[in-house]
Amino acid sequence: MRLNSVVPNFTADTTQGPIDFYKWQGDSWVVLFSHPADFTPVCTTELGRIAVHYPHFESRNTKLLAHSVDKLKDHVDWVNDIKSYCRDIPGSFPYPIIADPDRSLAVKLDMIDEEGQNDPEAALTVRALYVISPDHRLRLSMHYPTSTGRNVDEILRVIDSLQLVDRIPAIATPANWTPGDKVMILPTVEEEELSKLFPKGVDKVCMPSGKVYVRTTTNY
Repeated sequence: MRLNSVVPNFTADTTQGPIDFYKWQGDSWVVLFSHPADFTPVCTTELGRIAVHYPHFESRNTKLLAHSVDKLKDHVDWVNDIKSYCRDIPGSFPYPIIADPDRSLAVKLDMIDEEGQNDPEAALTVRALYVISPDHRLRLSMHYPTSTGRNVDEILRVIDSLQLVDRIPAIATPANWTPGDKVMILPTVEEEELSKLFPKGVDKVCMPSGKVYVRTTTNY
């Protein structure tokens, strides 16, 4: 799976019933994320914290879809454990978990590590996370080892960035950016375009090289 490639359509059984991915996605963004196995401690914390933050994803027109290479009944039992452990999940568990016991979808979506890629019957999924735009394209990919849990705030931050630059293609977000911070103006934007695109002003940094390529603005 390469950035900007089209994520192939698929059908799957989930804890919220069968889905056809493209139809289920509709015109929403999607965070599709995999886990090594059910009933594991780090995965339990991840699914729980993501569930707690569900309203923040919903406000960004973003659906959540989890994946694990286990049977549907195990997923249902695991969800009950997650809800018991993370007691601040409001209401019912808010998003579906895909059942993929034969690991075929995990292989198809490149969620398998190097050692297991040629052995789909035994391979475990890594902590893959894909942010998919409404046109079904893979816009961001994160892969974590089985030892390291994900940061939900970072997932929300990158969605904010992707949606912002889709709205204003002339900008990019710098390191550690959060909404409201200054953004960078792309080098492809000509000087004569600045006043039209950013009428409230642009800050420029003169570098020792003499090249003016760091241009920022809060006008977005």
